Amino acid sequence: MHVDDFLNYIAKEKRYSQHTIKGYKTDLIEFSDYIHKYFETSIECATHRVVRSWFAQMIDDGFKPRTIHRKSSSLKSFYKFLMVRGLLEKSPMDLVPLPKMDKKLPKFVEEKSLDVLLNELEFPDSFEGKRDKLILDLFYQTGMRQSELIGLALNDVDFTQQQIKVLGKRSKERIIPVSPNLLETISVYVSYRKAQSVANLLLTSGGKKLYPKLVYNIVNKYLSKVTTLSQRSPHVLRHSFATHMLNNGAELNSIKELLGHISLSATQVYTHNSMEKIKSIYKQAHPRA
Repeated sequence: MHVDDFLNYIAKEKRYSQHTIKGYKTDLIEFSDYIHKYFETSIECATHRVVRSWFAQMIDDGFKPRTIHRKSSSLKSFYKFLMVRGLLEKSPMDLVPLPKMDKKLPKFVEEKSLDVLLNELEFPDSFEGKRDKLILDLFYQTGMRQSELIGLALNDVDFTQQQIKVLGKRSKERIIPVSPNLLETISVYVSYRKAQSVANLLLTSGGKKLYPKLVYNIVNKYLSKVTTLSQRSPHVLRHSFATHMLNNGAELNSIKELLGHISLSATQVYTHNSMEKIKSIYKQAHPRA
């Protein structure tokens, strides 16, 4: 009952994405099933020892620290919800240690590889070809998230002001300036776009709204032509956007606003990639490096 109330709260009041809500629901159900099986109690009555037992079980089962941290976040949010509602005095999560998580630098595609992809690679002269090229160009030139790209409406593109309105996490809007060449790519695509009654900018071949798996497959297909990275997802293009902007002198605060990050700490991870490049240049250029 309380789990349903919590999920309804984050959906209607916090306006979390469906992807996030699904993740929270899965985590809470898994934990609830675990404690019912091994402790014969409810999720509302779980102690910190019960939570630690679940985490220890996941570690034994080979779960990565990052996964455990994510599940911990779900539980923390749920118990905080119960405390705010006066249904719980103290969160069991306060006494639960988490496994140390290795810091992973964001993967990105080299500038020259993306230059080949967008300027030299031939795309089919068809609706699908124009759309696929635009998807790649939008990801790399704006740094938007996959969900933001899928949700773009045709009228979100302002050709006069040379900007795009993006609806980000928790329905927060932001404006991203775009280049004339990207606007030209959009114009060409629109001339091939037949389903004028559909509000979404990017559509399937059948004239319907895009879905995540299709977008992933398109990005993966074309990135595989220019990079050997094992990770070839839309998020890699977002990482590439941020890393290349930083490497070319953009201020961190500006990148933060373009990416739609709430805090600067989320953007600072890209400074590590920039430092790696500086180290590489130093080693190659300095005679005593």
